[in-house]
Amino acid sequence: MSAPATLQDRLAARDWASFGAELDRHGSAVLPGLLTAAECRALAALYPQEGHFRSHIHMARHGFGQGEYRYFGYPLPDLVAELRAGLYPHLAAVANGWNARMGIGTRYPGTLDTFLQQCHAAGQTRPTPLLLQYGPGDFNCLHQDLYGELAFPLQVAFLLSEPGGDFTGGEFVLTEQRPRMQSRAEVVPLRQGDAVAFAVHHRPVRGNRGDYRVNMRHGVSTVRSGRRHTLGIIFHDAT
Repeated sequence: MSAPATLQDRLAARDWASFGAELDRHGSAVLPGLLTAAECRALAALYPQEGHFRSHIHMARHGFGQGEYRYFGYPLPDLVAELRAGLYPHLAAVANGWNARMGIGTRYPGTLDTFLQQCHAAGQTRPTPLLLQYGPGDFNCLHQDLYGELAFPLQVAFLLSEPGGDFTGGEFVLTEQRPRMQSRAEVVPLRQGDAVAFAVHHRPVRGNRGDYRVNMRHGVSTVRSGRRHTLGIIFHDAT
């Protein structure tokens, strides 16, 4: 029996050109089955282990919804660090293309280490990857994850639990606000181990007169039963 593919092998096997085109079309794109079920269970099992985390947030206290999440501290767990570094170059290429289309002068370096050096030089030194936990009745209000002057325009969420088995409800939701139009909502179906990349703040959309900016928000609908765990990979560090 052959050994299971490493995470690096799984990342290298993806069609990143098609992935970038999907992000351009919809503001989000799914990477199916990027994590194994065993990896998902191992990450979810970290949640009660306080030594891995720098802070613990109860959403209701801040008006963010209901549920809770914990921000990892440095050093990140190996798998989380590997995902963050391995995904970043592919997303940086998309982000640079978006900024060019929107007339934004910022360009992102090719490696995560170089980008984090820029964050730290700007006083943004706190890690932002997080684990989220939802139970029955919990939800996450529509929001944007902006933590300082430097904000990478894409992030990735991994569903660690199995819909219909571990939980029901709890769909990942995106909204898009185009100028002079009502907001449009989209539900992104995910299975355990799937990753969804999406716009943090805004993205370009091509119109009849060229590109214009669309404002994006994301959240999670109400969990009906069971428990839902998610890993969030945010690439900029926080102040």
